[in-house]
Formats: sequence, C-alpha cells, structure tokens
Amino acid sequence: MTQQLLEARQSLAPAQEIDKFIKDLTDWRGKLLARLRKLVLEASPDLTEDWKWETPVWVCKGNVVAGGVFKEHVKLNFFKGASLKDSKKLFNAGLEAKTSRGVDFAEDSKIDEAALKELILQAVEFNKAGKKK
Repeated sequence: MTQQLLEARQSLAPAQEIDKFIKDLTDWRGKLLARLRKLVLEASPDLTEDWKWETPVWVCKGNVVAGGVFKEHVKLNFFKGASLKDSKKLFNAGLEAKTSRGVDFAEDSKIDEAALKELILQAVEFNKAGKKK
C-alpha cells in the first residue's frame, strides 16, 4: 500500500471505516454485519464505534463487542462475555475462553433481536459498573 493510501485510510473516522468494510463485503456477510451493527447501536445509546484490529468494535468504558467476518459466519465477540448471564443461550462460540464469548451467525441464522439487544445492554452495564469479571 502506498504511503498516500495508508494516510488516507488512517484519516477515516471509525464509523467511516466500518461503512467501507461493510460496503466491501458484497455478499450476505455485509448485509448481516450491517444488520448486527444496527442492533448493537440500538441496544445502548452509550456505545460508540471504534475501528481496531481491522474490525468494528463497539465501546463504552472499554471494549464491549466486536464484529468479525469469516467465510462461513459473522461473529459478535463479547469481550467480557464469560461474566454475562446468557439466559437465552445465544453464546455458541468461545465457550471455553476465560473472559470472552461469541455468537456466530451463519447465512441462514435466525436472530432473536430482543435477546441480543438485552445481552449487549448487559455487557454495556457491566463495563459501566467497572467490573473486571
């Protein structure tokens, strides 16, 4: 990548980086990530968007959730998911991890929007409370 392109990329705001990332995903994964992004932002007005590790990250007093795109699925990774009560059993990935938990969505996955928003809000409140685990 040329220095000029690199500098242009670095000047984008996080929301613009995420917009571009989604736009560049021309298959079902882009549409799904756009939908998940909307749900994340609707879940809590305290969340802000960031762009870390070449991926969308939503933050509130620290990292809350990140969106990852893979060949077979789109993932929402909750940084402190192991500390959350997952009453609707949404977590289906990273269940052995010490702190994080993930929700993998395949192309045909049904999304329980209310339960997902509840889990996101719980993660935000956990961060706001300053809890470590």
